[in-house]
Amino acid sequence: MLTLFSVPKPFRGRIGDNQRAALASWVALGPDVQVVVLGDEQGAAEAARAAGAEHVGEVGRTARGTPRLDAALAAVDAVARHPLRALVNADVLLFGDLLASAQAVARAAPRFLLVGETLDVDEPVTREQARRLGSPRGVAALDWFVFPAGLYPEVPPFALGRACFDNWLVWQARRRGIVVDASHDVVAAHLRHGYDHLAGGKEEAYYGEEAARNLELAGGKGRLYTLHDASHVLRDGRLRRNPGAALRWRERLRKAAWKLGRR
Repeated sequence: MLTLFSVPKPFRGRIGDNQRAALASWVALGPDVQVVVLGDEQGAAEAARAAGAEHVGEVGRTARGTPRLDAALAAVDAVARHPLRALVNADVLLFGDLLASAQAVARAAPRFLLVGETLDVDEPVTREQARRLGSPRGVAALDWFVFPAGLYPEVPPFALGRACFDNWLVWQARRRGIVVDASHDVVAAHLRHGYDHLAGGKEEAYYGEEAARNLELAGGKGRLYTLHDASHVLRDGRLRRNPGAALRWRERLRKAAWKLGRR
């Protein structure tokens, strides 16, 4: 049914532990999910093998050595066995509700992007614990995406792990199909971490040179969509129009300040 893929950071320290926990949660989704770990970061091949996932080592990078989104999509297309794709940040725990939601939307629409808000947690948790203890990360912090193969035929060479590429994915999907906010039905838990893996820390991820280049590749702040730009919502397995989608012009101003402004 679903080919789930991710481009992890090096498997070191807390980040490594978080990624192993996330990887285990994906494999636990069952035989209908093909899990693919992309890239040759430290420990990636070993972690994939230990979890029972597949590993593809070669992924194109930016001039600064950061894995690229277009290269990741091409790499997974070459090995995917299922018609649906799921791009997931490597530190996000997923549960069985993702599959049920993806099936419900796929039956209703041929071209779609399924996204949702994640919940911050400090350690691996169950779905119920995440729902009870997690802190919402906000409508602009997008950590997982489900879509049919072919939804993104042309993708700029965005640097992964930097700002803006995730919001562009929502903008592009709105042009080609529907965008479904599944925050109510899908519980996704983001394991908190620092930014020690980047020389410039969090500042580099959101405001550094590659983040600025991502914004340029996206086509400007007007294309940085969030969950408020979803055309539909999924609630209790039912797909319906998002009544707040018409307000997205006002939301663009707010989200640009949130994501790109100096806080």
